[in-house]
Amino acid sequence: MDKEHLLFERLKNYVRSDYYPYHMPGHKRRTGWNINPWQIDITEIDGFDNLHHPEGILRESMDWAASVYGSDKTYYLVNGSTCGILSAISAAVPSGGKLLMSRNCHKSAYHGVILNQLKISTIYPQIVEKLGIQGGITPEIVDKSLNIHTDASAVLIVSPTYDGIVSDVRTIAEIVHRHKIPLIVDEAHGAHFPFTSSLPSALDCGADIVIQSLHKTLPSLTQTAVLHVKNRYIDIERLERYLQIYQSSSPSYLLIGSIENCIYQAQKDGTAKWDLFYKKLSSFHQELSGLNCLTIPTQSSLAGKDAVFRYDESKVLISAKNCFKKILNRKNTRRIPAEKSVDGMQLANYFRNDYHLEMEMAAADYVLAIMTAYDTDEAFQRLRDSLIDLDRKLYRDDNCREGSLSLACQISGASVSTPSDDIDIADSLNRESESIPLKDCVNRISAEFITLYPPGIPVIIPGEIITEPVLLQILDYKDRGFPIQGPADININVLKVQKES
Repeated sequence: MDKEHLLFERLKNYVRSDYYPYHMPGHKRRTGWNINPWQIDITEIDGFDNLHHPEGILRESMDWAASVYGSDKTYYLVNGSTCGILSAISAAVPSGGKLLMSRNCHKSAYHGVILNQLKISTIYPQIVEKLGIQGGITPEIVDKSLNIHTDASAVLIVSPTYDGIVSDVRTIAEIVHRHKIPLIVDEAHGAHFPFTSSLPSALDCGADIVIQSLHKTLPSLTQTAVLHVKNRYIDIERLERYLQIYQSSSPSYLLIGSIENCIYQAQKDGTAKWDLFYKKLSSFHQELSGLNCLTIPTQSSLAGKDAVFRYDESKVLISAKNCFKKILNRKNTRRIPAEKSVDGMQLANYFRNDYHLEMEMAAADYVLAIMTAYDTDEAFQRLRDSLIDLDRKLYRDDNCREGSLSLACQISGASVSTPSDDIDIADSLNRESESIPLKDCVNRISAEFITLYPPGIPVIIPGEIITEPVLLQILDYKDRGFPIQGPADININVLKVQKES
């Protein structure tokens, strides 16, 4: 390989460009250490403790972190939130047991289910119809499900979602605890919540295990996370055993140091930094309230509906549901222009190519920009100016009107597979299967995952029936060129389904 094609060279060239990151990691390439990272890349030498058996400085550090967060125990994770979710599921639910989980969980949660050969029953989030995104999990559906599935050993939900939707965790925790079982909350996208005045952290709301990805919104290196636990319904010794299994046996001191430094910096800044950030963000949203085509939801427009308890406005969701573009209808000899909705992939390309702004994610009808307290004033200005300019261009071409959502957005990325009880994913993966054309999969039982990544939420899981709406959703994502993971056939022309008996 030529030197100029090496990843390091490409990264250096990218950093020298004027592309701005409206994506994770939360440090936005602005904070760092005044030291060469190669010089502090060490192993478990004398005086520096061992993450797998902490007795010295790492034990003291994690005890200090627990005091910052108000947990009974806090653990540093160098394998990301993934290893925290795997450990939490393994510790809370006995092998072969049952987990009640929200259907919009990250794929790592389903991997934890497979590894422990668990049965699952799924609870579904509400849908924010006007945006085609997942809403919150209602306390009522949790209560109803637990009264039916009395053999569930734990409950797992996601709050906030990738798009910033926060559920009423406090009420959900009270309901779960009435059944004497633990509540696990995947708070990967809310690592900054403990350092704000307006957004409730799941730990403060009564959750028993909370997993946070520091790198998503805070100044920490990619792959760093923390797991907090309250010693109520969790066997700490069992949890620590699984953490040793799922964490690397050679944990990076660069990552451990980044975790500690991040928490130290966040505690030092207190809530003042994030409160100022949200004040700037409020002004940012106010200045964009007059957009004609593009729609950007806010706390006031979402909270109180569709089980949205709170909305994290730092997730700047830019919806194109009212945007259309003229296209040439080649089938018509009169050459009358037809109309096509502007989708999320096109929006992301506009921002990337025309304004040199890199978004976090492109979905069916929107793009997502992640902003943090470590964004500059210039970052606010560049995104604001680009939004106003792009909205003006679309509006000038008479491309905006109240429109219906695209197929994928109508069906929603919140997963629309038929709700099923007691799915055994591991058993489904081991059953005899056959590969058939994707278009012929309606009413067949899937033997594979199909996951849109990001955000990493499976559209279909092994053991679920592939309904016609689900198939249409998958075909729509495929036609649009969205990144789909899971099937053995990377072109997704065929899918493995269970053989019919």
